[in-house]
Amino acid sequence: MKCFSRYLPYIFRPPNTILSSSCYTEADIISTVEFNHTGELLATGDKGGRVVIFQREQESKNQVHRRGEYNVYSTFQSHEPEFDYLKSLEIEEKINKIRWLPQQNAAYFLLSTNDKTVKLWKVSERDKRPEGYNLKDEEGRLRDPATITTLRVPVLRPMDLMVEATPRRVFANAHTYHINSISVNSDYETYMSADDLRINLWNFEITNQSFNIVDIKPANMEELTEVITAAEFHPHHCNTFVYSSSKGTIRLCDMRASALCDRHTKFFEEPEDPSNRSFFSEIISSISDVKFSHSGRYIMTRDYLTVKVWDLNMENRPIETYQVHDYLRSKLCSLYENDCIFDKFECVWNGSDSVIMTGSYNNFFRMFDRNTKRDVTLEASRENSKPRAILKPRKVCVGGKRRKDEISVDSLDFSKKILHTAWHPSENIIAVAATNNLYIFQDKVN
Repeated sequence: MKCFSRYLPYIFRPPNTILSSSCYTEADIISTVEFNHTGELLATGDKGGRVVIFQREQESKNQVHRRGEYNVYSTFQSHEPEFDYLKSLEIEEKINKIRWLPQQNAAYFLLSTNDKTVKLWKVSERDKRPEGYNLKDEEGRLRDPATITTLRVPVLRPMDLMVEATPRRVFANAHTYHINSISVNSDYETYMSADDLRINLWNFEITNQSFNIVDIKPANMEELTEVITAAEFHPHHCNTFVYSSSKGTIRLCDMRASALCDRHTKFFEEPEDPSNRSFFSEIISSISDVKFSHSGRYIMTRDYLTVKVWDLNMENRPIETYQVHDYLRSKLCSLYENDCIFDKFECVWNGSDSVIMTGSYNNFFRMFDRNTKRDVTLEASRENSKPRAILKPRKVCVGGKRRKDEISVDSLDFSKKILHTAWHPSENIIAVAATNNLYIFQDKVN
């Protein structure tokens, strides 16, 4: 499913092409979105274990305005459902995360993971095929040597472009609990995978062994008070990484200090306001995503109601706090009953670290400008997606008289949620996953 769109900063143009269906299955729901390092490719993973890669269309003299549109480049089945016979557990095929490796040659490489297994995929193009074998006929069957009277030199013939995805490495059997994060190191030789209680460090060339760098599992599981929710390497320093917890804390670790990084180098936590203490405080303070800024100076975290920006040099409180949907604070009881309070929203930086984007309910997504302190709510939906039309900001009415362009907080559809978003590394192009639809918005083209 895909929807292609155009946007201005805070003024968005919806799709000029829509290829989607109102009928979908659970397997069609998009579970992760990720641009590669150049932004020319965009990968999505879904609950059915499939990876779909979109490629950016090249600009042509005849159709300049089409620059930036993304079309399907390759689709492949990354993971299959499995069954753990020792624990009598089903292992879902759902793709939890996708991470690209920097391009070194004509081929592309990406990591994809489900709950237990990480795979390294090679995506390459083939536009020539060999012909003129001596021992095989044109259909690949072996020929009778007695019938061979001449010696031919095989040649390469042009063929229709074919994109192949092949698994180059399979990293398995290292996680007891569900993998929630993978992150490629800046040395591009190693990466880490994190589950609820452990973080493992892998070398891309070694599949049968990983190195445990964080282990918070207590000797007695009844003493367990928090779990790891997300982890990421520093973008420039290969020895530094962060991981967040369900208690709303962030730990910065330095692998130079010790082999097992159970003792953190820095500990980021905001003191709780006693006046805001409630039954739901611990649940809504759990961090669902953590991201380093491109500069490496800041950390961004997302909990249920807010996005926070932390300076690496200040551990006692965030330097910026943005309310994503504070109007839901009065609805926490009903959100707890329908399990929405446990939804895990992601957050992303733009290429210059000046704007933050994250998702909300009713297919709304929020953008915050760190410089001007402006914020906007926008909607990714097929209903308001007219070709070349500008997306209008949406507002949620909490109480009192509702204006014509506002929507009541009681009318929000909590089954429609934007959990996964991605931002082009250098341009104002964003990808927003709404259930089984992928919306791509970009700068207005003059």
